[in-house]
Amino acid sequence: MLRAGLVGLPSSGKTTLFQLMTSAREAPRTQGRVEANVGISRVPDDRLDRLTALFQPKKRVPATVEFADMAAGRGEASSLVDVAAYRNADALLHVVRAFRDPAVPHPKSSIDPVRDVRTVEEELILADLGGVERRLERLEKEIRKTPSAELKKEYELLGPARACLDNGRALRTLGLSPEDSRRLRGFQFLSAKPLLVVVNLDEADASQAETPKAAEHIAPFLKDTGAHAVAVCAKIELEIAQLEPADAQAFMADLQLTHSGLDRVIRAAYELLGYISFFTVGEDECRAWSIPRNTPAQAAAGAIHSDLERGFIRAEVVPWDRLLDRGSLAACRDHGELRLEGKEYVVKDGDVMTIRHAT
Repeated sequence: MLRAGLVGLPSSGKTTLFQLMTSAREAPRTQGRVEANVGISRVPDDRLDRLTALFQPKKRVPATVEFADMAAGRGEASSLVDVAAYRNADALLHVVRAFRDPAVPHPKSSIDPVRDVRTVEEELILADLGGVERRLERLEKEIRKTPSAELKKEYELLGPARACLDNGRALRTLGLSPEDSRRLRGFQFLSAKPLLVVVNLDEADASQAETPKAAEHIAPFLKDTGAHAVAVCAKIELEIAQLEPADAQAFMADLQLTHSGLDRVIRAAYELLGYISFFTVGEDECRAWSIPRNTPAQAAAGAIHSDLERGFIRAEVVPWDRLLDRGSLAACRDHGELRLEGKEYVVKDGDVMTIRHAT
């Protein structure tokens, strides 16, 4: 399951977005403690809906995303950066305020998305710099005491990381090799995580949410940091989410929006992380599974259950739209469209798979 942590300055609309993404009411905060609200969002997927209509299973199980929302600090983001819920996240979603509301004062007294997005980025960088420096100090002592190739590799990795952070750049900009990137992920540095900036628009600008104009003011930041962006008006989107489907569609049409804010944010997060979905179908259950792009079939089987990965023999695979056209797996098999693939087959977005495995 994809995990995302919501960060942002106070009064950015972060908690409103959390409510939108998780259909949750605002949870009470414990006095004096910094805790995260954690909620689960079901990933909208028309393909799963159509497969469910075909098979009429007992259960329909969409892919899910876990969101963590941290109580904001007093004007800055520093209370957010040492929380385990964020360090365990696959990606960070920075909610930056672009809406105007005199009833909700901004902690810095003015609306400036460029300033705010850089403020939070600096907090992430400073938190990571402290962690890197502490680890390097320990490594120097350990290497003097008991030299090892593994410790030296770690030291050689963290040296450039410290230089990067010292220069005010996030670790996601470091341009590491795949092997070094995997090693760096083990430290759970915040500025190394993929970053999605969610621009929280003013109600008057809600119709621009799907246009490039919505995030054009932070374009230089996105270019410099490797971050992605998506725009929503969280307040209006939350109102839309509470309407009946027909009314919601009419409201969205009035705003010239083709997809809901929930759908756009999740799709942007998937694109940022390079995630795709494959499906398992049958009379008991139709389910969507999230995996990184370029995942081989055997590893994808492990997303379902570790026993399937260990005992993997081969997978029966058909594209979801071909299955819908034929109407059944048996018809796909009769037409030679249900392929047998081995463990190295790279799963494609929308594949419907049946795993054959040893018991």
